Amino acid sequence: MLMDSRPPPLPPLIFEHLVRCALEEDLGRAGDITTDAIIDIGAVSEAAFIAREKGVIAGLGVVKSVFQLLDDKAQFNELMEDGTTVVPGDKIATVAGLTRTLLMGERTALNFLCRLSGIATATAEMVRAVKDYRASIVCTRKTTPGHRVIEKYAIRVGGGANHRFGLDDAMLIKDNHVLSAGGVLNAIKKARANAGHLVKIEVEVDTLEQLDAVLQLHPHSADVVMLDNFTPAKIVEAVRKIDKRILIEISGGVTKDNIADFAATGVDLISSGALTHSVTSLDIGLDFGN
Repeated sequence: MLMDSRPPPLPPLIFEHLVRCALEEDLGRAGDITTDAIIDIGAVSEAAFIAREKGVIAGLGVVKSVFQLLDDKAQFNELMEDGTTVVPGDKIATVAGLTRTLLMGERTALNFLCRLSGIATATAEMVRAVKDYRASIVCTRKTTPGHRVIEKYAIRVGGGANHRFGLDDAMLIKDNHVLSAGGVLNAIKKARANAGHLVKIEVEVDTLEQLDAVLQLHPHSADVVMLDNFTPAKIVEAVRKIDKRILIEISGGVTKDNIADFAATGVDLISSGALTHSVTSLDIGLDFGN
């Protein structure tokens, strides 16, 4: 089964430098000395990526890049697309070529595929949990350093949406900005004075009193308000106060077990750093001879 809406594949130019770095890290200064000692130079093989557990696949384009950077004659065949839900035993893709190439790229390819699929799977679980509500699931900047672009891609594959990619995407006024600016009102006014016409402003609030201050500036306030670590009961009160004038995001304390309770409050966005910083990789293997 495919997710209802899948993002287009990422252009290899965006992630090939990550693949090169991972291969250089693994091959070190002398290459794969085990494979070089055991496998004949001209030996060829075919192997298959097999799902060991149920989940959503993401990262096949990155995996293809692993083998083609090692040997442009390697043949990678996707049997499924990113966004496909697999069950144990499903054959996801095959790779054929020099046995040395397949063995050298095996772990790097699996590292990418298992992690990105784990992110997509966890995202899909949260998306399903809120399907009866208006809330969208969004990620954060709590990503693996250097891997943000592919991890945020996996979020989209799982049916979620992306928060800002970096500090230059949008203005997000957090607690330390508020403290340093001398208050939430001053922080918003300064941000609004310096934001370009295409730049959105979001402000994080920790209390209902801070929210009241933000609403005083409407319609020249923030575009989005983030309710940080609010209980569902306080979120309901905040939603009532805001009355659809500003987009509402919540963050903090959200798990797959309680997310429906948060979504039922009527918020627009639910962000989760756990989707990238604490996710479990999906169990996938590379089996030779398939």
